[in-house]
Amino acid sequence: MKKPEVLIVGAGIAGPALAYWLSRTGYRPTVVEHARQLRSGGSAIVVKGPAIPVADRMGILPQLRGLATRNRSLPLLDPGGRRILQLPLTSDKAPTVPLTLLTGYQTPAALRRTGKKRLESWLRNRKVLRADLLAGTALEVAGHQHTSLPGEKLTAQMVHTLAVEVMALNQQVAEIDKAIEARFREHQDYEVITSMPGLGVIPGAEFLAATGGDMSAFGTADRLAGFGGVAPMPRDSGKISGNLRRPRRYNRRLQRVFYISALFSIRRCEESRRFYERERAEGKRHIQAVLALARRRVNVLWALLRDGRTYELAPPTALAA
Repeated sequence: MKKPEVLIVGAGIAGPALAYWLSRTGYRPTVVEHARQLRSGGSAIVVKGPAIPVADRMGILPQLRGLATRNRSLPLLDPGGRRILQLPLTSDKAPTVPLTLLTGYQTPAALRRTGKKRLESWLRNRKVLRADLLAGTALEVAGHQHTSLPGEKLTAQMVHTLAVEVMALNQQVAEIDKAIEARFREHQDYEVITSMPGLGVIPGAEFLAATGGDMSAFGTADRLAGFGGVAPMPRDSGKISGNLRRPRRYNRRLQRVFYISALFSIRRCEESRRFYERERAEGKRHIQAVLALARRRVNVLWALLRDGRTYELAPPTALAA
């Protein structure tokens, strides 16, 4: 039987991905593209969320991880390609610096009218670090931009409003995080939960919120793992046994806590990393290996909460009588 043919227009990201999956289901896809050759540059591509399991099933996740850029700064170039400003992206406070500047000045003309001394003083009053450097570079950039566009004033007002709102929201988020941490520290199991590698203050607080903080309500670690969506359920029928599937009803927020904390533990805990690598060597995909690690960590966390002790890399040895 002749395979059905499919024409796909566009060889960006979705086109080749669609062609891959169609070819696996019996179709003959043809991809056409207007561009004559691959581009040498472009916007960064963020692979996260649902894209990760898809890339894993396609077998390209290791290649994507190897090509990850992990940008630590954002360069700003003049029309001649010369780098005139480098904004850090790794600091928690770094994104607030451009926002602070946008709350007062939204156009190059406004920066030029202000001048370096007044701009530097304005930044210092708002506790911006290295205000002299930022003022100098901002004015240097503004000196290269003299084109005025229609609707510039209206856009500037919108940018000002949005910058102020974003900074206010950032401040509210920071205050809420502090309140959550302060409340979480008062809980009797704070030190036990946060001793687990990968379980910080916010994930630990989410764990308590999802479970109610009472492990006796679950009875066993298996039930806690099932509630958190990291324990496969049997799907046996007749003479067939050993079929497992993800439970249909589980707490997605708790599953996120278990999964993300397991990911972080792979980077920070040698024991978790060895377990993950062993699962991968046995043929499990990335997500399957992380879920297996998360399931194992549920057993450890359950035992720690039951015994009221903190996590240790090596199990405590019994003292001789």
